[in-house]
Amino acid sequence: MNATRHSFFFSFAEKYTVLLLSIVATMILSRLLTPAEVGVYSLGAVLVAMAQVVRDFGVGQYLIQEKTLTTEKLRAALATSLVVAWLLAALVLAASGPLARFYAEPRLQLVLQLLSINFLLIPFSALTLPLLRRQLRFRAIYAINAANSVTNLLVGVGMALLGHSYMSLVAAVLAGSMASLLTSLVVRPRELPWLPGRRGVKAIVSFGAYATGGGLVDEAGVVAPDLVIGKMIDIESLALFGKTQSMLSIFNQAITSAISPVVFPLFAARDREEGGAGPVYVRTVSYMTALAWPFFLFLACMALPLVKVLYGPQWSACTPLIRIMCLSSAVYSIFSMARYLFVATGRMRVQAGLDAWAGGLKVAALLLAAPFGLVAVAWAVVFSTLLRSWLIYRCLRRFSGLDWRVLLPTLRKSLALCAISSPPPLCMLLWMPADMPHAIPLLALAGTALATLLCWIGGIFLLKHEIAAEFVLVQRKLLGRWLAVKSLH
Repeated sequence: MNATRHSFFFSFAEKYTVLLLSIVATMILSRLLTPAEVGVYSLGAVLVAMAQVVRDFGVGQYLIQEKTLTTEKLRAALATSLVVAWLLAALVLAASGPLARFYAEPRLQLVLQLLSINFLLIPFSALTLPLLRRQLRFRAIYAINAANSVTNLLVGVGMALLGHSYMSLVAAVLAGSMASLLTSLVVRPRELPWLPGRRGVKAIVSFGAYATGGGLVDEAGVVAPDLVIGKMIDIESLALFGKTQSMLSIFNQAITSAISPVVFPLFAARDREEGGAGPVYVRTVSYMTALAWPFFLFLACMALPLVKVLYGPQWSACTPLIRIMCLSSAVYSIFSMARYLFVATGRMRVQAGLDAWAGGLKVAALLLAAPFGLVAVAWAVVFSTLLRSWLIYRCLRRFSGLDWRVLLPTLRKSLALCAISSPPPLCMLLWMPADMPHAIPLLALAGTALATLLCWIGGIFLLKHEIAAEFVLVQRKLLGRWLAVKSLH
């Protein structure tokens, strides 16, 4: 196995190990804690999320993209990370009381105070991860993130079983950060300095200001629903909405996050060539919609048994929210890779403008919808996502020449594939009673998922979809390896 394949192997292993452990932790803690208990922590985590964007201040990106890293630059990066993170810790600590009063939730103050400790710990390992990525040492990254996830799971479940309520989630986060720190000390690159330095800080701050500004705008749009719900509805509704988003994010964690690191440099490479990045983007849309549309149709139909299996019956109120928001997630899959296209082709200002407009419109829609309840908020998210998709389409048509005449043939084939995959989940939706026993949802899910997968695989070959070629390639590689192993025996 060459170095590149070795790196990809551990990169995917790390991603799916963390995802699996996260799902296990969610399944257990959702049954040990009530929505109201989870909501207290969720609100604190959402408020801290904005500070987390600033915490790195572009230091990680700087270390990865910088052509030559000297000891002086590394010390400057460490100094920047320490100053920014510790200032944020002080800010979160000082704001904990006012924020608790603003949300009329006294328990929130202690949650924020404890989460501020995280900012004190993170800088000591902040340089390790980006430098390991720069060196393609994904085995070490796997060890750090796996240690975090395992510790998070064990501490969270253990504290919940002992009756520590929402504090078990806070303790899990802090313990996970400590595990990451200790593991990073074992695998840290030798060239990393132990002491910070002042020289070169100005260059890092200049780089980080631009990177952080864009991240803040994007993160504001992500956390806006939680902040609005926490203030205008209640803590329990915030927890329900959070679980809904967790369910919808499975696709991003399993598929989008694995594709985006590949398409970004690919777009950049094609843009430097005469053909441009447009044809590659169309092919990416073909793959994304072929995967996303059947997935979100299955999720919408099987939302109730999925919620009962993953979270337990006390979270069944998530079901209508999931079904509503699957619509926007399916539509946005057409445009989810446009961000990487714009940045790769040097149109970062276009992307920043899209983020600003879409974020502002989303907040306005949420504020108008919140007084009418969670279902109205879900429809507001759908409306704002559709509006964002329309804005992205306009930019694609203007800057890349990608209009509906180019995209429609690809979308038509993916829509047909979705239709071929739809009978199993639609039939199960019509047959399945709302008050089914607990044992039935797991059997229904397994059987329906297998039937849907078989229909989907048959559909891609029947329609001669572009993604079928990837299946043939994987099949040939697996067959070749099997024959090679068999010949050795």
